[in-house]
Amino acid sequence: MRPDGVTLDNWQVGPANRWAFQHVDEVVRTVGVPHGDAPVLDLATGDPWRVPDLDDFLDRTCTDGLLVLHGRDVVLERYLNGLTPSTRHLLMSVSKSLCGAVVGRYVGSGDVEVDAHVAQYVPELADSAYGDATVQQVLDMTVAVQYDETYDDPASEVQTHDRVGGWRSPRPEDPAGDCEFLTTLRRSGEHGRTFAYCSANTDVLAWILERVTGRRYTDILSTDLWGRIGAESDAYVTVDRSGFPMANAGACVTLRDLARFGRVVLDGGVGPTGDPVIPPEWVADIRRGGARTDSEADLRAVHPNGSYRNQFWVSGDERGSFYGVGIHGQYVWMDPTADVVVAKLSSLPAADDPTSWAEHVAFFTALCREYV
Repeated sequence: MRPDGVTLDNWQVGPANRWAFQHVDEVVRTVGVPHGDAPVLDLATGDPWRVPDLDDFLDRTCTDGLLVLHGRDVVLERYLNGLTPSTRHLLMSVSKSLCGAVVGRYVGSGDVEVDAHVAQYVPELADSAYGDATVQQVLDMTVAVQYDETYDDPASEVQTHDRVGGWRSPRPEDPAGDCEFLTTLRRSGEHGRTFAYCSANTDVLAWILERVTGRRYTDILSTDLWGRIGAESDAYVTVDRSGFPMANAGACVTLRDLARFGRVVLDGGVGPTGDPVIPPEWVADIRRGGARTDSEADLRAVHPNGSYRNQFWVSGDERGSFYGVGIHGQYVWMDPTADVVVAKLSSLPAADDPTSWAEHVAFFTALCREYV
């Protein structure tokens, strides 16, 4: 039951999000993503890691759950704020990495070409910013698009995106849904020159996948990823009134299944049966990182040598760490040198805090260096 005071217009920020991120299906429209009948990726219990000052870090970062895998051994697992092993929690932009993994399957099969223009797959986007952008530019966030991702600005495109996606109360002048909204976005310059984080890009990728397959994104996500990684529980994704997904932010999964996703990616895309879930060459391409472009200052402050590739962040550190991240403190961190996956679910009150981002990166890096 929704607590008093939690509304469609405040559920994303504190203190309402402390409850809402674990009950998204009670706030907005969702569609289930079945995990199917594939074998579950077994996680063993390893020797526990005892981390100094852990409780202080977890409390300070409004943690709901933290799980660390060394290999396939669970060496640290904590649940807070009412989260349980069966609770599905909002991933925010870690959802982008799920979408990027699915796109990799269709690039590997030849159904999607990364050098093709978006309009080849979605003609409705021909006159938008995306018409002559390549799929790779969409994947790497180097599309020149007028899209303000200022989360607390009611005039920003990201808030319009929220409204058409069902995450905020609609306005009469808003587009009818996510797809119509995407057609309204206009070009801001030359594609490929600048990294500019834009959540609309991921929904364009979902639209491409729907056109290539003739199926709903939620079905694709189930059959091509969630039903193959060894997930133990169904996921779900938020959708607009037409059923089109908020692929960029709306996936909700359990903590252990998020760690399983990270494990499969870190294993080069190999699932629990030994078969490739994600093409190994796609994972290798992620790990190599994106091209050096003009970039946002926040990225350079946290990762001086970092980049963005195929909907994943690539740290550029000496350990080869790469990861997915979502606002309010969602992470799946993968360290190839330590063979460690860290899954973290949180409900920080503010959406976007570079200081918190840097603190999380420092914590994950130190954890891997200290114990492995």
